[in-house]
Amino acid sequence: MSPEQHELPPGFRVALDRGTSFWSGGRVLTGGAPWKVVRLGAAARPHLAELRRAGERGHAATSPVGRALARRLLDHGLAHPVRPPRPGPHDVTVVVPAYGRAAELARCLAAVQDVPVIVVDDGSPDPEPLRRLAAAHGARLVRHPRNRGPAAARNTGLRLAGTPFVAFVDSDCRPEDGWLDVLLPYFDDPKVAAVAPRVVPDADGSHLLARYEAARSALDMGTRPALVRPGARLGFVPTATLVVRASTARELLFDEEMRLGEDVDFVWRLADRDRHVRYQPEARVAHTPRVTAAAWARRRHEYGTSASALAERHPGRLTPARPSAWNLATLALLTYGRPRAAAACAATATALLARRLAGTSGRWTLSAAIVGQGTVADAAAVGHALRREWWPLGLVCLAAAGRGGAARAAAGVMLAPIALEWIRRRPDLDPVRYTALRLVEDLAYGSGVTRSAWRHRSPAPLLPRVRLPLPGRPRAPRPR
Repeated sequence: MSPEQHELPPGFRVALDRGTSFWSGGRVLTGGAPWKVVRLGAAARPHLAELRRAGERGHAATSPVGRALARRLLDHGLAHPVRPPRPGPHDVTVVVPAYGRAAELARCLAAVQDVPVIVVDDGSPDPEPLRRLAAAHGARLVRHPRNRGPAAARNTGLRLAGTPFVAFVDSDCRPEDGWLDVLLPYFDDPKVAAVAPRVVPDADGSHLLARYEAARSALDMGTRPALVRPGARLGFVPTATLVVRASTARELLFDEEMRLGEDVDFVWRLADRDRHVRYQPEARVAHTPRVTAAAWARRRHEYGTSASALAERHPGRLTPARPSAWNLATLALLTYGRPRAAAACAATATALLARRLAGTSGRWTLSAAIVGQGTVADAAAVGHALRREWWPLGLVCLAAAGRGGAARAAAGVMLAPIALEWIRRRPDLDPVRYTALRLVEDLAYGSGVTRSAWRHRSPAPLLPRVRLPLPGRPRAPRPR
């Protein structure tokens, strides 16, 4: 796609992402997907000021410089599109992969109306109920003679669809009214290849796991819109419901060798082609969660088993933690009661980063903020890995937390993010049970990662990647 084909259409409004921060009088931005530091030239600053004044309602640039700035901010994840809903009819085909569960399929088909629907029966043992349901709702039914997995079912429907857009909807999902009105306008950006809605659990709230799912579903990506790509705040979206540009999706297709993790692989390959995947929570889809303990834990474990297959296809992207050597040293010194040495280590890292930002006004304040935030983020990443990929070590640390400083610090970085999560979300669960279920969920996932690493004879999904300081004087980032 040429730069001319990347141009945004007239009147296309964008708004700064709420995670974007300003430094040096608005000349430097931090944030984005993945997080980065961006310096702006003088010509871009008036247009950036207009975006800041516009706030959440967004601004549509009219000048070439303003449109170029909007394009760059969208590409970096520093801004997101603002698109009003557009009523149908919509030129989209809904593809529903199905395997049994006729009652769920009936609810799904009732929720998708006024568009062509293709139901792909992926080798159900009893195909007759699915056939009757498809006929009753005017949907086209295609049957695989044997079960081939969700990736193959989606590819079959994608090949048969004759519309420019295809919406994949799992049979246990029910889009709310107006979902396509919300999602389709985001394809006005020519770089957008897929848009995902928010998938929320729909279950009886009296059950313990149902209340936990309401607060923390594996399919619910939250309330903030985002550019989805590897290394970003939102690294993937599930394909439980996903609208795609059909021409682009047919170039890639889903990897039919993958029974799990095929959605992550698909999103990452789109990003590798410089295509945008966007998450827009204004559109909502209800999903039937698994709320029996065995099924819930087994599903989390199954998610983890996709790790090695993803690591083989995307080397380095599934690394459980990528801490800075400076931050690790600072954390280690704090753990062993050396606050002055830790402060000296952080100050050295700040000074080295300030050299990278030579010529930037307020570079020392910016450098100190980046080092501080990075240290906290690396501590949280280590705690996350101890709960999941490094779960055997994490269990040892939790058991020994009362007997040693290192184990106590490890337990702290494991549990503190969960406590903050509970405070922020205020689930309908007390903190003790919420923490216990959170730890069980992470353990189930982490044991799946361990299992996949053993089966593939590859430790890649378990190994950290420590970012080491480079010798010599680093170059300052090039102004944009």
